[in-house]
Amino acid sequence: MRVQIAARSYSHQSRIIDQPESATYEEPHHEAPTDRVDILSSSVTKRFLPWVVAAALFMEQLDATIVNTAIPSIAASFDVTPLSLKSVVSSYILALAVGIPVSGWMADRFGTRRVFSIAIIVFTIASVLCGLAVNPEMMVAARMLQGLGGAMMMPVGRLAIIRTFPKSELLGAMNFVIIPALIGPLLGPTVGGLIVHWFSWRYIFFINVPVGIIALVLVYRYMPDHASEHKRPLDVPGLILFSSGTALLSWLLEVFGEHTLAPMTALAVLCVSLGLLLAYAIHASNAQFPLLRLGLFRIRTFRISVLGGFVTRMGFGGLPFLLPLLYQVGMGLPAWKSGLLMMPSAIAAMGMKLFAQRLLKRFGYRQILIVNTVCIGVTIASFSQVDSATPLAAIAALGLMQGFFASMQFSSMNSLAYADIDAKDSSMASTMSSSFQQLSMSFGLAAGSLVAGWYLGNVVKTEPVLVTNALHHAFLTLGVITAASSFVFLRLKSNDGESISRGVVAE
Repeated sequence: MRVQIAARSYSHQSRIIDQPESATYEEPHHEAPTDRVDILSSSVTKRFLPWVVAAALFMEQLDATIVNTAIPSIAASFDVTPLSLKSVVSSYILALAVGIPVSGWMADRFGTRRVFSIAIIVFTIASVLCGLAVNPEMMVAARMLQGLGGAMMMPVGRLAIIRTFPKSELLGAMNFVIIPALIGPLLGPTVGGLIVHWFSWRYIFFINVPVGIIALVLVYRYMPDHASEHKRPLDVPGLILFSSGTALLSWLLEVFGEHTLAPMTALAVLCVSLGLLLAYAIHASNAQFPLLRLGLFRIRTFRISVLGGFVTRMGFGGLPFLLPLLYQVGMGLPAWKSGLLMMPSAIAAMGMKLFAQRLLKRFGYRQILIVNTVCIGVTIASFSQVDSATPLAAIAALGLMQGFFASMQFSSMNSLAYADIDAKDSSMASTMSSSFQQLSMSFGLAAGSLVAGWYLGNVVKTEPVLVTNALHHAFLTLGVITAASSFVFLRLKSNDGESISRGVVAE
């Protein structure tokens, strides 16, 4: 009886969740449509939905980095130089930057289940095309298609979570969703290296086929179909301005430090990208239905969560780039052992979900984010003490702490973003959060390569001692930057986020 009442209450909410404020709700006199909603809002759906979304996001995040270690093998197969295949990596990032902003509009118009299913189908087909590629041009085209499929997964999957779970249960669900974003980039180079070592590089893409089929079946069984009853038109000018600006900026950050890009060329690209984003901001302030409603940044918790993540990721985002250099070049470890040293962070990220909700309920978002940000900075700086004489057990322990604090950080920031968001704005908030998160990932990698390149200077990269010293200085610098970013979260109030951590509705 209690389950029926809860389900019926949720079905009532799901119908009015996206109605305009002026609309009124009338209880329907027919019962047939409520049956599907009652089923989808059951405890079974809540149990499996986070796993479905997490599995799809893991597949998308893994493919963002897994191809990096396979570039030499792919280049040999195509009889080209590895440097010429940089577009294979950057094309995926560009497609993500272009596709994410429009995904929220698609979910509102066509429903979360349909769009998420299409995303998985596109991603899986593109993976097959990548594995069957016979030249670089076909590979780049397939990677762009794969990126477009992945772009729809992140915001639409997160939107389904937000609209299925009440705010008091949102943190527990988001703990599952944040894990792929953390461990995907860490495991990508390791998994890619092992596959290339034992099999052909083509299996890097073929492994997505069974995962995609299983995910598609689970989506049709457990993914609720949330759609907006208020169909807003697509902001085509805004899409062109914002997507072009973010694509150019993402490309610049992606290739920064890896190509010999002339300073004036880099400056010109930066100015053009920032000009396009500024033009979008002006356009959005005057548009009736903007692609991304920047007015949501007036909500303090959303603004601090999204923009605070930018600063925090400046330090943490460089670790997937710097740690393999330290382990393999500085310490002389083989690739497989270097990959294993990345595993403790992934294990800690998964274990964090057992403690996050209790800690946030006990201490609150403000205190957790301030202290935890400092802890991340300290652990990053601690890698400056790691060298060839450091016991592997100590490195693994440091990785465990790093994974725990990082997972706690991003789980807190991602859930806090929706603490004060109205239900009718959840789609827009999810799209904006995903867009800025994608940019912050590029910023983090660029920051890592910039700082490391600054300290390396003209050092020959095969000199382990000099490389290790330069990386140690880079870890100290990034650690200080990350710890200093805790000041961003001082703007939070002690009771911010209680609607999520304690189920208390804010006034």
